[in-house]
Amino acid sequence: MAKKKIRNIKSKNEGEIKSSITNLLLNIIIFLLAGLIIYMGFSLFMKFRSGKKVVQEFVQDPPPAEIIQVEVLNGCGVPGTGDRFKDFLRSKGCDVVNVENYINFNVEKTLIIDRIGNISNAKKIASILGAKVSSVFPQLNDDYFVDVTVIVGKDYRELNPAKNY
Repeated sequence: MAKKKIRNIKSKNEGEIKSSITNLLLNIIIFLLAGLIIYMGFSLFMKFRSGKKVVQEFVQDPPPAEIIQVEVLNGCGVPGTGDRFKDFLRSKGCDVVNVENYINFNVEKTLIIDRIGNISNAKKIASILGAKVSSVFPQLNDDYFVDVTVIVGKDYRELNPAKNY
C-alpha cells in the first residue's frame, strides 16, 4: 500500500510540473502578444498623428522644368493662330515641338493639358499664356513626347499671345 501512495505522489508532481510549464508558456505567449498589440497601437497612433504632414508633401506640385516641350493645336479655326502661339511661347523660353490643327475647330475655351504627370509645367504655360488655372488638367499619355499640349480655343483673343505679340 505504501508503494501505491508513492506512485500517486510522483504522478501528481509530474502533472503539476506539466501544468505549470504549460501555464508558464501560455503566460509568455500572452505577454508577447500584449506587447505586440501595444507596439502596433502606438505605431498606428503615430502614423495617424503625422498623416497630415505626409498628405501635404504629396499635394505640393513638383517644380516646373526649365525647358518645357509644348505642342500647340489650333482648335479655333483661325489661320495663323497656332503659329502666333508658337512664336510667343518660344519668345518665353518654351520649346514648341509641334504646331498643327486640332481634330475640329469647335473648341470654345483654350485647354492646357499635362502629358507627363508634372502639372506644374502646364500651370506655368497657363501663366505665360494668361489662361486661367481651371483650363489646366492632366491627361497622361506615354505615346506623346511633349510635356504640355495647348489646344487654342475661340477665346484666344483674351490670351497674351493675341494681346501682346
